[in-house]
Amino acid sequence: MAVRNDNPEPASPAQAPAETPEAGLGSKAPHFIRRSRPLHLSWQVAIFLVGLAVVALGVVMLPLPGPGWVVIFLGMGIWATEFVWAQLVLRWTKRKVTEAAQRALDPEVRRRNLIITAVGVVIIAGLGGWYLWKYGLTMPWKLS
Repeated sequence: MAVRNDNPEPASPAQAPAETPEAGLGSKAPHFIRRSRPLHLSWQVAIFLVGLAVVALGVVMLPLPGPGWVVIFLGMGIWATEFVWAQLVLRWTKRKVTEAAQRALDPEVRRRNLIITAVGVVIIAGLGGWYLWKYGLTMPWKLS
């Protein structure tokens, strides 16, 4: 015989169901905008165009001086205020960045990264010293 539980609330927080991946997803538009379908569609178009402009600016900044990736993620954040796919991309990105940060804090990985950095600095300093010994402070080309 099965035991029936009519209580919809879990017995304790430890038994609470895990948060579903869809929890908290969806439009963050004000209620009066979401209530009207044409107004909500116009809102989504505007959010998409603003986010697209910001992402495009970030892509332009990638080869140029500027915080390209930061601006791209800002544009994704703008999109995430309205579109579920952008919210999922940002969640995935946040999870991957957190995992990478945890891996970077691993003592073995930190030791390896410090050794690689030290070797790189020694090589660059050696090349700089060789250049100064060979050519001095003058440039090897003439700009007249």
